[in-house]
Amino acid sequence: MELADRTAVVSGASKGIGLAVTRALTGAGAHVVAGARSMGDGLEELVEAGKVTFVQGDLTEPSGPAALVAAALARGGVDILVNGVGAVTPRPDGFLGITDDDWNTSWSLGLMSAVRTTRAAVPAMVERGGGVIVMIGSVNAFLPDPLVLDYSAVKAALTNFAKSLSKELGPRGIRVVSVSPGPVATDLWLGETGMAKTLSRVTGKSAEDVADSAVADTPLGRFTTPEQVADLVTFLAGARAANITGADVTIDAGLISTMR
Repeated sequence: MELADRTAVVSGASKGIGLAVTRALTGAGAHVVAGARSMGDGLEELVEAGKVTFVQGDLTEPSGPAALVAAALARGGVDILVNGVGAVTPRPDGFLGITDDDWNTSWSLGLMSAVRTTRAAVPAMVERGGGVIVMIGSVNAFLPDPLVLDYSAVKAALTNFAKSLSKELGPRGIRVVSVSPGPVATDLWLGETGMAKTLSRVTGKSAEDVADSAVADTPLGRFTTPEQVADLVTFLAGARAANITGADVTIDAGLISTMR
């Protein structure tokens, strides 16, 4: 992937897709400046191995993204930015159950954290003559689901943001892409407060049946793994993808069955 000696910033790096991306990028030779609220065992191992610099902080706070990027600048610059922070709260009570605070929380975490981190990183990328920005989106950006209504709207905004930004930054040597996973085998789907168990409590079905039904109608019939998403991100961040920008790449076991 030609990522040796590159510095990558990854937000939401302590678990799930973010942790998998951090492992993949370090495995390809990059040093990762990893941002999250807490470190976790997986990141701690990489920090102890000298492959990761951990920055603790709340990326929903305006100062959080700048502090994360500042740690990368202290190492000499930013070559890759992966905006991976995000969370989803199932909304079984529907639209009327989503409060202003819920909307603001989803917006701050899912979009504004990426906006602020990108804003902090772009000047350094311009100065270096190039870089790569990857937004971790979701198929819900174009497959809206009322069970995750606010999450769907935020991911649509994030994907739109990536496309628009790619047009502005391309002439400066900076590529911007987004990745849209379908159901991924992380806590977002399979954890104690994830989609499967939340729907289980609402429908009376077992969490296992709910999870199975989420991918039953896909051509491949299985969840995507965090590692598969991470491998895709690593490819897109590398030199072999040098002519890919403005693209949204779906990894969803065939869930999206229409042309778009």
